[in-house]
Amino acid sequence: MALHNHAMHMSTTWGTYEFEVLNMDGMWKDVGGVYIFSGVKDDIWRAYYIGITDSFQDRHPDHDRWEEAKCLGATHVHARGELQAATRESIEKELIGTYQPPLNMHQK
Repeated sequence: MALHNHAMHMSTTWGTYEFEVLNMDGMWKDVGGVYIFSGVKDDIWRAYYIGITDSFQDRHPDHDRWEEAKCLGATHVHARGELQAATRESIEKELIGTYQPPLNMHQK
């Protein structure tokens, strides 16, 4: 499912979930899902912030945590479309618990 009009046609896996690797710029689709602000460090993707949204179009590109994530090293958004809110919440909680992104530590 293309979530962005400038999709890079790359994907990566977090836990057991596949995510599209995207740039923050561009037109986001009006689809709900899970996203990760991330960047490569020591040759692996690092999660700096994990969140959920009812609409990528409404939540991005003016996300309030993006600048903080960039300062930590984020260069891309990893996004996964999920129609069900309960599924989004479950995935978000699981991934935050597993990867402990620094900008989510208030949600422990």
